[in-house]
Amino acid sequence: MNTSIVGRGIDLTDPIKNYAQSAFDAIKKYNLDIISANIVLSENKKGIFTVEFVINLKDKQTVVITQKDKDLYAAIDLAVDRAQKSLRRYADKIKEHGEGIKALAVEEEATPKESVSEEDDIIPMELKLYKPLDFEEAKELLKESEENFLVFNDIDGNLRVLVKLDNGKFGLY
Repeated sequence: MNTSIVGRGIDLTDPIKNYAQSAFDAIKKYNLDIISANIVLSENKKGIFTVEFVINLKDKQTVVITQKDKDLYAAIDLAVDRAQKSLRRYADKIKEHGEGIKALAVEEEATPKESVSEEDDIIPMELKLYKPLDFEEAKELLKESEENFLVFNDIDGNLRVLVKLDNGKFGLY
């Protein structure tokens, strides 16, 4: 698992780095295939700290947790709790889904399979949702590709679609 701790407008002292590093240890216990985990620590002009966790999982799932508090350590604790809750739910969902697949396989054995014509096949496409993108990055990726649209998560964690229009401009949904 690749990890990084970034400070924006805040000096990262050793105690802060060590405390944030302990957050990575807390999310490892769910045995999920975590590709990378990033923590961004920032402080606004009013003295409010913002902690943002971005956890990229193997299944192309991205978990983004944003927590604000007046105390940096409290914000880290709350963000870790929320990340653990989210990862626990995801791990439980994977576990339940695996059991559902076994039950479905037993049911399929009992019923005869119907023939599927090759004309009706749907070709699955892989979405590349590894990390959140800002609009400029998404626009550059779409310009470089031959695709007509790009599905991505923005910085706020919202699922967005960027479309190439016929007049050379871009549409954002």
